[in-house]
Amino acid sequence: MGYLTNMTDERESGLTLNPKYDANGLVTAVVTDESDGAVLMVGHMNAEALAKSLETRTAVFFSRSRQRLWQKGESSGHVLHIVDMRIDCDQDALWIIARPQGPTCHTGAQSCFYRKVTDGGLEPV
Repeated sequence: MGYLTNMTDERESGLTLNPKYDANGLVTAVVTDESDGAVLMVGHMNAEALAKSLETRTAVFFSRSRQRLWQKGESSGHVLHIVDMRIDCDQDALWIIARPQGPTCHTGAQSCFYRKVTDGGLEPV
């Protein structure tokens, strides 16, 4: 752990989970597929969503539009099973490595990132 020798901030160098929630009480969560590393989606978690995700090992998020918790796949059945969860250096973003049980995007696409941005607009990937 030599790369941490100059760190004095416990949040950045310690082993205690202490998320730095934003003004709305949320952290960003990026979800990737365990099988190929593809980015599946980006969501937000509050403390309750994070706790439920850790407890159930399925991804639970806070819906900003609905202002409530929602388990990914609660209506579609396309649950995200958590294989690994990591937090970045200053604990304000999460990386969830998941095994998706079906398409991740509400559109039916495997990933929410199914379009490429080009000079001419968007193109399907």
